Amino acid sequence: MDELPDWLPGWCLDHLGGEPAEVLFRLESISVVYGLRLTGGTDVVVKSRPGDGRAGACVTAQARLAERGFPCARPVTPVTGVGSLAVHAEEFRPGGDMLRGDTPDVAVRYAEVFARLMGELATVTVEPPLPNPRWSRWDHTDPGIWPSIGFLDARDQSVVPAYLVDTATRARKRLLAADLPCVLGHADFEAQNLRWHGVEVWTVHDWDSLAWQPEAALAGAASGAFASDGPPFLASIESSEAFLAAYQDFRGRAFTAVELEVAWAASLWAAGHNARWEALHGTPPLSLDTLRAQAAERLRRANALL
Repeated sequence: MDELPDWLPGWCLDHLGGEPAEVLFRLESISVVYGLRLTGGTDVVVKSRPGDGRAGACVTAQARLAERGFPCARPVTPVTGVGSLAVHAEEFRPGGDMLRGDTPDVAVRYAEVFARLMGELATVTVEPPLPNPRWSRWDHTDPGIWPSIGFLDARDQSVVPAYLVDTATRARKRLLAADLPCVLGHADFEAQNLRWHGVEVWTVHDWDSLAWQPEAALAGAASGAFASDGPPFLASIESSEAFLAAYQDFRGRAFTAVELEVAWAASLWAAGHNARWEALHGTPPLSLDTLRAQAAERLRRANALL
């Protein structure tokens, strides 16, 4: 309790009607997430993240899906500003198991959820949540191949392998060459962000990671990332292929040849971001190793060899 930020008890009292009595959990990535039991006995989750203008649209979209019965936590407050932070609360939705595995049959189960999610978001109208999350921000206008991220750019870039830079460059060139409309979609569709009860999905988390990119690109990124149950890695080509085929079936329309190329290119860009992170931080090379093994074939399918 003494490690809670000074602003949090008063914010909870003002917006939720009670102060924190117990900390159930605390998680920190880009956002800081607190699971709290309030003085009245209610359990809630409070999320804070840098106020970059994205949060309002993300929370509004999440609320719309929750109202329709989509398996996600229901926001219980709007986004409010606390200094430089954007803060909101949502219901606590515990339980469920992670679905692990990188096989085509697991890929199909994830593709079904992603297709349902994208279908629901297609009927939601919000301001595009821009800028896109950095791992899906290939459309940036910053100098160089990667979007400008100060704490990453400050590190020694010479440790990033040349093959990784070349792969990301080719994938980005293919993505930028496509003239496809952007839609709202989940850009961090990883195993660690979903929980299941048997064969039924129970909760999809991390709605902060909505993005505004072509549908095929969002599906392609998800086809490469879905199996990540901890540190991210790139799924097998066979499983990504199964994901994309199933996604098209569940959505009821086939991708064009250009959309398929964009999907494969997007799978490489997201993996490239993760591989660059590993290289810059010296962490185990999960994405680096899988990207090195698969880059040539994924680039071929993306029509991004030159």
